[in-house]
Amino acid sequence: MKIKFYAPQWGNTLPFDTFCKNVKLAGYDGVEMALPFDKKEKGVILEALARHGLELIGQYWQSFERDIDVHAANYEKYLRNLIAAKPVFINCQTGKDYFSFEQNKLLFDLAASLARESGIRIIHETHRGKSLYAAHVTHHYLTRIPDLRITLDISHWCNVHESLLEDQAAEIALAFMHTDHIHSRVGHPEGPQVNDPRAPEWSEALEKHLQWWDQIVAAHAARQSPLTVTTEFGPATYMPLLPYSQMPVANQWDINVHMMNLLKARYH
Repeated sequence: MKIKFYAPQWGNTLPFDTFCKNVKLAGYDGVEMALPFDKKEKGVILEALARHGLELIGQYWQSFERDIDVHAANYEKYLRNLIAAKPVFINCQTGKDYFSFEQNKLLFDLAASLARESGIRIIHETHRGKSLYAAHVTHHYLTRIPDLRITLDISHWCNVHESLLEDQAAEIALAFMHTDHIHSRVGHPEGPQVNDPRAPEWSEALEKHLQWWDQIVAAHAARQSPLTVTTEFGPATYMPLLPYSQMPVANQWDINVHMMNLLKARYH
């Protein structure tokens, strides 16, 4: 089973063509990112990806509106903009943690309708502040909406539950069976991102995340279904900063490439 790896555009400060060149040289298969609405800007991005032989995972994260009707209208607008680019699939930070089950389900149903209409798969990310913000809440959604497919960024749940999820075994087991895509960031009980997963003080957290990802890889291998991974360690302020100087304590790009190579070695 081949696992494809994607770089996050989040945090990039280089010209996009230079970024794409670096992504390709590092050994990634593509990029995960949002897209602008401006046709010219979007065209430049898509042309650069194609020129460097990189695939696109569309990303939606702009779920800000409190009014559900306005929220749903903008959700559809952003998704249709991503669909038009024909990405491999779309990863959505869908809904809000304060929306009711019925309100968030309206958004899941809208995404499912757009996916059927377009033929572009749309999946939903486990993320703080969004509908799937906690393990037990996600379990409720997956039980009630059994065809829901997710991007598992389990680092968020470590932060939300202030633990390495020792008491959430049933909840995470169900989530694993619904996972199509992984964000391979390493979280810990007090935050969604360790400062550097290469540091020995984070060995317990790293090993726990590797064990979780092992189970997802094994499940996909058994089903012979494709699996994708975005190495999504983020920039400041996900990346901790030194006081006063505001310098990041580690290099985001280096960490993400390290995570890709670590997982390639482990699973290939």
